[in-house]
Amino acid sequence: MPNKILAFAELKEGNFKNSAFEVVSEASKLSRECACGMTVLTIGDINQEQADKLAHYGPLKLTAVGLNDLNSKGGSADLKYSPTSFAKVISKFAEKENADVIVMSATALGKELSGRVAVSTGSAVFNDCISLQVSDGKITASRPVYAGKSIVTINTDSPKIVITIRPNVFKPVKTDGGNVELTVLSPDELGITASDFGVVVKEVVVSSEKLDVAEADRIVSGGRGLKAPENFSLVEDLAAAIGAATGASRAVVDAGWRPHSEQVGQTGKTVSPSLYIACGISGAIQHLAGMSSSKCIVAINKDKDAPIFQVANYGIVGDVFEILPALTDEMKRVVSQ
Repeated sequence: MPNKILAFAELKEGNFKNSAFEVVSEASKLSRECACGMTVLTIGDINQEQADKLAHYGPLKLTAVGLNDLNSKGGSADLKYSPTSFAKVISKFAEKENADVIVMSATALGKELSGRVAVSTGSAVFNDCISLQVSDGKITASRPVYAGKSIVTINTDSPKIVITIRPNVFKPVKTDGGNVELTVLSPDELGITASDFGVVVKEVVVSSEKLDVAEADRIVSGGRGLKAPENFSLVEDLAAAIGAATGASRAVVDAGWRPHSEQVGQTGKTVSPSLYIACGISGAIQHLAGMSSSKCIVAINKDKDAPIFQVANYGIVGDVFEILPALTDEMKRVVSQ
């Protein structure tokens, strides 16, 4: 039976990511089922308005370690991220709160931190979980293996566990909400020193114009069926018409047609939007592993036997070069009404 559950909520430029609400909601559920306490930690500079958004998902208390305060210990005020110091903050806070179960999202950051935190706290690791169950006070998890072909159930006799949950799989459950008690914790209270900044990130370059495929509610993705990188303008036009993010299969990313940030699949990002439109994507198992939980899947492919049609809610057998322009024009007409 856990003593306390710690939820690590990720921030991006002072705002909680969608995955943070999933983590907090699931941690809150686990704490109820285990009849134990819960605490929430974030790293970054945050205001009360943003903190109160968490109240809709369970917690009434939030502890924040300010990024500026943390960076001052590393000898610089402009560091964006440090996996070594972030991991120590989480580990030491868990120790301070006597939390033996730590839940975080299986984002790029969560995947990097989970192993470090597990080693530091002597914990077992449940990675990339798609469901969590509690029986007799013991947590059991399910996770996909072999590119999603099988699901395994895992548990442990270790009293300490670090859990990462797959983004866009656990739907956050809203409550009535309220005000969150925000506490800012000094790095000094966690024993953070300059030696904890062995690895640092000083600059993060992102496109401010594009939607993040991992956060988007609608996605239009393209594959090798588009034949050339310049033809991705057809995908971008449709995405712009319906306010969607642009995604891509691994094949086109490996070919250099699109950036890795747009890749959907086992080695890319896991998505679960309301609408996923796959254009010229055959549906390799690695791609399906990253998008098959989408609420509505529309597949466009000239091969009627393409595996993508096995998971699609709607399928269009035809040439993407004929269908996409017509579909984009129709979407523009519908949206303008």
